[in-house]
Amino acid sequence: MKKIIFVLLCILFVGCGKYNEKDAYKEFSKNIKDLKSYHLTGELLIYRGEDSYNYDVDVAYQDGECGCYRVSLTNKINNHQQIILKNEEGVYVLTPSLNKSFKFQSDWPYNNSQIYMLDMIMTDLEKDDKRVLEKIDEGYIFSSLVNYSNNNELIKQKVYVNKDLEITSVEVVNKDDNVQMKMNFSKIENNKSFDDNYFKIDNNMTSTTQEEQTVMEEIDSIIYPMYVPVNTYLTSEDKVQLDEGERVILTFDGETPFMLVEETVAIDETLETDIIYGDPYLISDTVGAVTDYSVSWISNGVEYYLVSDSMDPLEMISVAQSISVAAVAK
Repeated sequence: MKKIIFVLLCILFVGCGKYNEKDAYKEFSKNIKDLKSYHLTGELLIYRGEDSYNYDVDVAYQDGECGCYRVSLTNKINNHQQIILKNEEGVYVLTPSLNKSFKFQSDWPYNNSQIYMLDMIMTDLEKDDKRVLEKIDEGYIFSSLVNYSNNNELIKQKVYVNKDLEITSVEVVNKDDNVQMKMNFSKIENNKSFDDNYFKIDNNMTSTTQEEQTVMEEIDSIIYPMYVPVNTYLTSEDKVQLDEGERVILTFDGETPFMLVEETVAIDETLETDIIYGDPYLISDTVGAVTDYSVSWISNGVEYYLVSDSMDPLEMISVAQSISVAAVAK
């Protein structure tokens, strides 16, 4: 009789769990793989030293010939929004408030891990045959290696799933198990239907709320990188007046020479799309572009361009991140 009561209680109360770890993972995996589309919202937190960056995230996916994606990232400090868009025509980063569009010659999102995409999270789990499945009071944790090719400090993801096999959050950690990024999911709609124009550039440039963008006519103070490679030093700085605004050129020489250009940003009167041979990359407080020889991004009314034929992308990103940290005063 006691055994019967215990079994009944386990059925009635979710605390006993409906699945063991392996069965839970198998069912969770099937649910994600069966999705033809989804729409989700949540919050992304990025931790770099003592600084942190928070984004409101809105992600849409629609399968089909192209496999369309739309990722809206809105910086919660300055309300600056950018959209990473993949449609039949290619991969784009849009900044509606500046009327700017960049087209990337890139395999995004498939060439890197993506903390805010259900199918990409699942891909990392499936690739790791040593993934760890753990049952906890709140549900389950599925852990696997990740592939952030431009940041070798990010090595593992922890995917938190509730007892109904709904993903609630993802943490990406370093080798010391310290959280470097965290995505909290607030709402997920599976097999969502989207309007025919949902993934079109024009629709995303016009339908987005236009936040007030800071436009600077001159650079009040030059921002220097807080990190430079060993035995590399600043040798010159030049300020150039433009028809609209200013440009500063910083030249660094030594064992690892590079050049950093800082320029006041302007709002484009007409939408023109620049071609970039690289990948979109989240540089602290904004989405930038990373190529084999350069990193470029816009932050707080200043456009930055870092170029070097002596540094690899990882080291260029380290320099760029140190500039972003300096630019976002806490």
